[in-house]
Amino acid sequence: MAETRWLNDEEQRTWRSFLLASRLLFERVERQLKQDADISFAYYEILTRLSEAPGRTMRMADLAAACVFDRSRLSHAIDRLVRDGWVRRVPCPSDTRGQLAELTDEGMEKVRQAAHDHVEQVRSLLLDRLTLDQRTALQEISEALATGIADMPKLISMGWPSR
Repeated sequence: MAETRWLNDEEQRTWRSFLLASRLLFERVERQLKQDADISFAYYEILTRLSEAPGRTMRMADLAAACVFDRSRLSHAIDRLVRDGWVRRVPCPSDTRGQLAELTDEGMEKVRQAAHDHVEQVRSLLLDRLTLDQRTALQEISEALATGIADMPKLISMGWPSR
C-alpha cells in the first residue's frame, strides 16, 4: 500500500477554506431558493437548463450529464417536475428508446419567478466579493478541478460555460 501523502499546513488551510466556502455558499443558495421560490437548487438547475435549451427541450441523457446527475436521480426529479406541471416528458422522435424533457410555460414562469432573487444572491455571495482577476482565476481553477474529475469537453458541450 502506498504511503499517505498527508496535507501540510498550507494545503490543509486551502482545503478547509475551500470546503467551508463551498458548503456555506451552497447552503445559502439552497435555503434562499426554497424560502423565496419553494424549489430546490437541483430542480431549479434542471428548469434553468431546459429554459436555455433550443425549444426548451433536452434529451434526458444530455440533461443528466449537464446537471451532473445519474439517470435515476434525474428521472425521479423529472417525475416530480412533471407532477408540478413544470416539465413534460416527450418521446424522442429520432430514438424510440429515448425521451425528451420539455419545459412547460408554467415551468418557464417558475424559472422567471426564482431567477431574480437567485441571481442577486449569486452576485452578493460570490461575484460582487471578487475582483475581475479573482473571478477569472476562480473560473480557471474551477475548470481545472472539473477537468480532473469529469469529462469537461462533454460538460462544456452540454452548456457549461467556457471562455
